[in-house]
Amino acid sequence: MLEHYDIAVIGGGLAGSVAALAAAAEGWRVAFIAPPPPRQDGRTTALLSESIDFLARLGLWEDVRPVSAPLRTMRILDGTKRLFRAPPVSFRSSEIDLDAFGYNIPNQPLFDVLQAATRQSGQIDRFESPMVEAEQSDESVTLILEDGTRVTALTALAADGRGSKLREAVGIKVKTWSYPQTALVMNFSHRIGHADTSTEFHTERGPFTQVPLPGNRSSLVWAVKPGEVDAILALPRDALNAEVETRMRSILGAVEVEGAVQAWPLSSLIAESFGKGRTMLVGETGHAFPPIGAQGLNLGLRDIMQAIQCIIDAGGPQNAPEAVTAFNRKRRTDVTSRTAGVDLLNRALLSSFLPVQALRAGGLAALSAIPPLRLLAMREGMTPGWRKNDAAKPAAPRV
Repeated sequence: MLEHYDIAVIGGGLAGSVAALAAAAEGWRVAFIAPPPPRQDGRTTALLSESIDFLARLGLWEDVRPVSAPLRTMRILDGTKRLFRAPPVSFRSSEIDLDAFGYNIPNQPLFDVLQAATRQSGQIDRFESPMVEAEQSDESVTLILEDGTRVTALTALAADGRGSKLREAVGIKVKTWSYPQTALVMNFSHRIGHADTSTEFHTERGPFTQVPLPGNRSSLVWAVKPGEVDAILALPRDALNAEVETRMRSILGAVEVEGAVQAWPLSSLIAESFGKGRTMLVGETGHAFPPIGAQGLNLGLRDIMQAIQCIIDAGGPQNAPEAVTAFNRKRRTDVTSRTAGVDLLNRALLSSFLPVQALRAGGLAALSAIPPLRLLAMREGMTPGWRKNDAAKPAAPRV
C-alpha cells in the first residue's frame, strides 16, 4: 500500500496535531502519522498571546477557552535562603497594552480538541501505526510504517519528540544534557483566589511555579532533586497539601491537591540544524528545555508558523528544499537564544557560587527597579521582535 501526500506530519502530540491542522488549513493533503500517546498528560501549558491568536486562526480557540485561565500577572519571588536574595518582581500584561499575556491550558483537554479537529478535517488522513523507517530523495520523503504502509510526501514535518526516529533517519544530530532535577506536576484547589497571577518561587532546587486555572484552582510545577521524588509521592494527601501550602507561603490559603502527581525528569536538547533535505523539525524534535518562563510549546508553535510560511514563500511543498533552507536560517536565533536563556536561568538557580547568585539577584533587582528594562524583557519574552511582528501580521480574532 502506497499513499502520496503534500505534507507528512510525524508525531501525534500537541505540536504534531497543530502542525497537521495548520498544513491542512493551507489546502495541502496531509498524512498525519500519530500513534496514540502512552499515557494521559496531567500537565498544563501556558500559551502566550501569539500562540492563542494562532489557535484562533485555526478555529480551535473557542473550544479550548472554557478550560483555560488568563495570565495577567507573572510574579517571581526569591524562595532561597542564600546570602544574595532578589526582590520580588511582577510583570503585568497591562504594562505592554495586553489584556493578558496568554492563557494556561490543561494539556489533556487541549489534546482532545486537537484530536477531534484532525479527525474531522477532510484534508488529513490519520495513520496510527508508528513510523519505523524513513528515507529522503530529491523528489520526496518516504515513510514506512510498522503495519507495512508506505507513505510518500513532498515535505515532512518531524514532531515525534525528543527521541525522534525521523530526525535520526534524515541524519540530524542533537546535543543533549540533563539536570539534577525532576519536575513534579499536579493541580490543586485553594481557598484564596489567584487573581489571574502566576507565581514562580525560585528555590535552591529550581522553580516552584503556580499557574492559574479557572476558578480557585491552579497547576503546579515543582522542581526537586531526583532522590526526593519517591518520598514526596509517598506522602499522605494531607501532608502533601500542607507541604504545598507551606512552600506557597500560604498566599493562596489552604490547598487541596487533586488527582495523581506526575514526575518528569528535566533535561534539554537542541538539534544541530532544524531541517535537512525535505524535512523540518518542529517542537521538541528540535529543542527542549525545563519549564521556565512559559517558552516550550510557544517556541514549538512558532516553529510551525515559520515552517508553513517558508513552504508558502518557496512556492509550495514541491519546493521543500528551498523552504527547509529558509526555515533553518530563520529559526536559529530564536531557538538558540531561548534554549540558552532557560539553561542559564536554571543553572543560576542551582549554583552555590556566590558571584553567580549575586548576578542573578542583581538582574532581578534591575528588572524590578527599571521599568524600561522590565518592559523590554516582557516584550521579548512574548516573542522576538514582538512589537515589529505584532504590527506586521494580520489581525486575529479577539481572545
